[in-house]
Amino acid sequence: METLAIALGSLILYIIAYHTYGKWLGEKIFKLEKNVRVPAIELEDGEDYVPTKKGIVFGHHFTSIAGTGPIVGPALAVMWGWVPALLWVLFGSIFIGAVHDFGALVVSLRNKGQTVGDVAGKVITPRVRFLFLLILFMALTVVLAIFGLVIAVVFRMYPAAITPCLIQIPLALIIGTLAHKKGLNILIPSIITLIIMYLSVIFGDVGLVHTFNETLKEWELMTWVGVLLVYSYIASVLPVWTLLQPRDYINSLQLISALGLVVVGLVYAGMFGGSPTEVGGARPPLEIVAPAVEENVTAKNLPLIFPFLFVTIACGAVSGFHCLVSSGTSSKQLKCETDAKSVGFGSMLTEGFLAVLVILACVAGLGLGFTAADGNLLTGVDAWNSKYADWGSSKGLGAKVSAFVIGASNFLTSLGLSKTFSLALMGVFVASFAATTLDTACRLQRYVLQELIGCFVHKNKDDLHRLKPHPLTNKHIVTIIAIVLAFGIASIPALPGSDGLLGKLGSGGVILWPLFGAMNQLLGGLAFLVILFWMKRRNLPIWFVAIPTVFMLIIPAWAMLYQVFIAAIGSNKSWIDQGQWLLVAMGLATILLEIWMIWEAIKGWTRMKLEQI
Repeated sequence: METLAIALGSLILYIIAYHTYGKWLGEKIFKLEKNVRVPAIELEDGEDYVPTKKGIVFGHHFTSIAGTGPIVGPALAVMWGWVPALLWVLFGSIFIGAVHDFGALVVSLRNKGQTVGDVAGKVITPRVRFLFLLILFMALTVVLAIFGLVIAVVFRMYPAAITPCLIQIPLALIIGTLAHKKGLNILIPSIITLIIMYLSVIFGDVGLVHTFNETLKEWELMTWVGVLLVYSYIASVLPVWTLLQPRDYINSLQLISALGLVVVGLVYAGMFGGSPTEVGGARPPLEIVAPAVEENVTAKNLPLIFPFLFVTIACGAVSGFHCLVSSGTSSKQLKCETDAKSVGFGSMLTEGFLAVLVILACVAGLGLGFTAADGNLLTGVDAWNSKYADWGSSKGLGAKVSAFVIGASNFLTSLGLSKTFSLALMGVFVASFAATTLDTACRLQRYVLQELIGCFVHKNKDDLHRLKPHPLTNKHIVTIIAIVLAFGIASIPALPGSDGLLGKLGSGGVILWPLFGAMNQLLGGLAFLVILFWMKRRNLPIWFVAIPTVFMLIIPAWAMLYQVFIAAIGSNKSWIDQGQWLLVAMGLATILLEIWMIWEAIKGWTRMKLEQI
């Protein structure tokens, strides 16, 4: 019952937070207005600026910000104990993450849908715009290099998820065209598509489809990365209504329905126990089998909980990547300003609840049992220890994903669903999240590159929307640059003498993975800085933004510098000692850009105070 109480208590807390703190921010601080002209209407172009219903934008936003972050991060962070992980997810998502996402969305809405990086030049100093865009460019390059590998790894682990994920692409194109050209309501065809996807999970992995899945499973990882990046290019340059919106809406229905099944399974298992581990056996009770706070820190080779817990769990608590989605795509689609509370604040709380479910799946659902590679049935503490023996054995992508997939599928099997279906459905769940992040990140990188190149080719940067497009900012050219660079970095071989997780070729994304957490959180701190300046220039209260800003600037920088010079996460050697020069270069470059931005911010703050006197 403890597991059930945590799940229900977390849900109630998020609902209260949305209707109190979120309402206060929207009505009293940001003063959202229903009838104001938003960028999607003022600058409507049929491609990026498209007025869209709140439910569709919510689906796009939620699936884009979630990705595998709220799965991978919490699934690893529970090694410090489920209590620290849970507390950071609950209070981080409400008081930091949701404020960050909501604030970035509102700032962009009030600045013609421009990205936070572009707005930085207006509210702080013009030089900050260029610095911020450089950091955005580096962060998105890492995302694109990593997430193609993430999807490829998931497909290898759960090949039955391949066909359902591929089916939704042509169906989304059909739905998007009908909805935009004919005014068709997107809900009904999306539900039909969802049913087709679920039927393909139940009945699809047989015969020729099974052969198809197994064939694609054996593709080289870099082949998958190349195919996925080409898909991302296509999704990025197409008008937003053709593929991005309908696909994300379908995914949101799939993900929310899967989440609903997990919640129902958790409630049922909490009340009646899990599925019997043998025919005619008793139903095992749903219990938390992980320690509340891990005491064997040295034995399990755990990094310092401060600062590394706060960069290990990013999505689910707070993530800098979210400011890119808020200001890069969602702000260009909202047709009503008051919808920003649901999309910005509500989506982050939904992601926080997903992270709570991930924690419970790993610390309780896993204990309901699974069959290990050697054929032995593991339950309870034995099941936990098999996945979380120490940091080294648990930090791999496969280990983190499988702990959640097994735990969540155990919730589903308690309802009487088959193990095969439950595992495949959770595989689709993870792969779908990663895919929506990949294509959204590619579109965002296109915006960032266009703005970055525009710093050099445009003389007047005050209003890029009215400038004649430059050949170097052509959407096809900049998107190709983005995916070629991402593919090149993902292809970087491992160190000599080490075959890494993915072999010598294709290890680049894995090499960069330790950089992602700290860089992502630093981006969140810098986005908070922009929100802080924007609010101060309008004489709005800033205390609830100032505190998270300081926290999010210090903690990730601390984590980055610690890994560069003292000891990398999961190792007793620094990146310098390991000879990980790509990590060292990108890590130090990010820190230097942050220091430069903060210095510019200090000068801008002083100048702003003098102007207000």
